[in-house]
Amino acid sequence: MDTRRDIFQAIADPTRRAILLLIASQAMTPNAIAAHFNSSRQAVSKHIKILSECELLLQQQSGREIYYQLNPLKMKEIDEWLQKFRELWDERFNELDKILLTMKSK
Repeated sequence: MDTRRDIFQAIADPTRRAILLLIASQAMTPNAIAAHFNSSRQAVSKHIKILSECELLLQQQSGREIYYQLNPLKMKEIDEWLQKFRELWDERFNELDKILLTMKSK
């Protein structure tokens, strides 16, 4: 399957982020996922399709049902991008701690 969309475009939508959170703990069928939203089944299916195109969801056929589960390898791409910001903020907070300790000791 070719990836036509960027994973950050996929997670920009709050419904798609909610779907990712929903299936993070267990694989679910499209109907089970749709039952958690006030949107139409078609709208949820469209979100699932976009997440699948971005490879954020993996499909597994079980009998007549298709189960969707989170693809942790793709989520790791998001984590790696965010890591740069975590490092930046950690560095800034460490500098702030040093300044506050210096001020407190005076």
